[in-house]
Amino acid sequence: MRERARLIIESPRFQRFVIAVILINAVTLGLETVPWAMESAGPVLGAVDHAALYVFVAELLAKVYVHRGRFVRDPWNIFDTVIVAVAVLPATGGLSVLRALRVLRVLRLVSVVPSLRRVVNALLAAMPGMSSIVVLLTLVLYVGGVMATKLYGTTAPEYFGSLPVSLFTLFQTMTGEAWPDIAREVMASHPSAWIFFVVFILICSFVVLNLFMAVVVSAMDDEKHAEEEALSEVVEETSANATQAIMSELAALRAEVRLLREEMGVGSPG
Repeated sequence: MRERARLIIESPRFQRFVIAVILINAVTLGLETVPWAMESAGPVLGAVDHAALYVFVAELLAKVYVHRGRFVRDPWNIFDTVIVAVAVLPATGGLSVLRALRVLRVLRLVSVVPSLRRVVNALLAAMPGMSSIVVLLTLVLYVGGVMATKLYGTTAPEYFGSLPVSLFTLFQTMTGEAWPDIAREVMASHPSAWIFFVVFILICSFVVLNLFMAVVVSAMDDEKHAEEEALSEVVEETSANATQAIMSELAALRAEVRLLREEMGVGSPG
């Protein structure tokens, strides 16, 4: 019974069914924010939402039944359990904010779709390398903030009047939001200020941020290679087991043929 349940929940057809339920639930949660949709089909949307929740709970219970103790060893199972548990909690009284958190069920798509799960695993694997880049970016922001405060604090106090204000302005500049307006205002009194802004943007946007992408891409490559190695090990193990089974069957057949020949040889003289 447990093996049959495992084959069902791990089958591609069942996985596609779960993905379809997640997508339908995402659409219904979005429609619940539309007043006219709630007025015309509010009960239907609520029924669909509850049906999707029942499907998710049934899926988790089936996984617990199939995997037993191994269920909690998979982080993605814990992720799904937390998201479904938030939806099961009563959304009344002081917990009414949990009603808005039902949309987190859409994130279950990450744990169901292998390609999305691979991306998340790569991002988590890239965290150690990204932490060093975050430290480097923080240093660049701090140095730039101190320099901008000393150089342009008197000219543009609304942008560089103090270190916290300068850090926020430089962070805004790093994202590319309205930095030409800030630069032109400062350049009205400091014509050479463009050098500071251009160098800062080059360092932050074209160097540090590209390092982020390089680390993530490298982590994704490592994740892909690890999956390929794991798959090759499984294939090799399966092939070895199949070969061993075939050799055992051949040995058994040879023994049967030998016994049959001996019996025929014994009975031939009579």
